[in-house]
Amino acid sequence: MAYKTILTVLSDPAQLAQLDGAVQLAVAQDAHLDILCLGVDHSQVGYFFPGGTPYGLQEAIDSALEDAKALDAQVRQHLARSADLRWSCEAAVAQTGGISGLVGLRARFSDLTVLASPYLKGQPGDAEVVTEAALFEGACPVLVLPPDRPAAMPPRRVLVAWNQSTEALAAIRRALPLLRAAELVELTCIDPRNVGPERSDPGGALAQMLTRHGVRTQIAVLARTAPRISDEINRRALEIDADLVVMGAYGHSRLREAILGGATRNMLEQAKVPVLLAR
Repeated sequence: MAYKTILTVLSDPAQLAQLDGAVQLAVAQDAHLDILCLGVDHSQVGYFFPGGTPYGLQEAIDSALEDAKALDAQVRQHLARSADLRWSCEAAVAQTGGISGLVGLRARFSDLTVLASPYLKGQPGDAEVVTEAALFEGACPVLVLPPDRPAAMPPRRVLVAWNQSTEALAAIRRALPLLRAAELVELTCIDPRNVGPERSDPGGALAQMLTRHGVRTQIAVLARTAPRISDEINRRALEIDADLVVMGAYGHSRLREAILGGATRNMLEQAKVPVLLAR
């Protein structure tokens, strides 16, 4: 399997660095890049004066459509000289509540979605919704790019955050094209559970499966010394000079992660290297 259809979603001209990262990956994978330029209607219908709803709503939609078309034109100009790239670009409009359905539909028929971290400074307010839509509604793996760190393709070293969960295993299977191309893949087990299915051999069965796929694998079992799992993952990724982190997404509910935090949200906020998420 390889990534043959890659999606990226833009809603602001400031996201052109994200576009460049998606282009780099698409060229490396010999894939087609689908670009969705999204105009978002943030209007609140209930706040219009009586009888003014149709007029106000149409004006808001027209404004969002103009934003989407302007972004589409900017993207086309940006990619005009990309001779090695197969790509298509589409401008579309959605109200705030319709973003998940629109992005989810596009992501559903993609092999990978490439986005910038939704919590970066300057990211549009809808970036988090777009990321979650690709993961949940689209059931598509998402490659999240940190600032000033483009994805190295193919990655030389990959850290796989292995916690024996269904989400982590789904991410590993979706990341196989990148894992097979890497020089080394480390299965990082942080405070593995003694009562888990692997018991005294954390990562052993997974390493065997990956080796049969031609993945050069090693296992690291680490004690947890930092307050958060995401801190341990980031620190270990820097220690081994990893180009990519692969991990499961949202083992807890999105509501719980939004309120209390969690490994997924924390990694999206702090990631030092690109992170591939799936569930």
